[in-house]
Amino acid sequence: MAKFAKERDWDHFHTPRNLLLALVGEVGEVSEIFQWKGEVPKGLPDWKEEEKIHLGEELPDVLLYLIRLADMCGIDLGKAALRKLQLNAIKYPAPNKYTQHP
Repeated sequence: MAKFAKERDWDHFHTPRNLLLALVGEVGEVSEIFQWKGEVPKGLPDWKEEEKIHLGEELPDVLLYLIRLADMCGIDLGKAALRKLQLNAIKYPAPNKYTQHP
């Protein structure tokens, strides 16, 4: 991602703030795809193929902006995600039940 941005001379645009705002915009685009769908089952069985393709085009935008934002903030996203899983494993031990609202 860093190489891609550098080759296009985008580094001066890619401040953490600008990347965050772009990320939020892309999340908004994904939200619009789901906006009037109600609850959607796993696998999107009732969706048209073009809707699935559209979602497949927008989700990578979210991922790429997240990766770039983490990089520009000096965060190793892979390590941070693994650490977060470890912290969540402590906070939410598997033997406990988490299937009911408090």
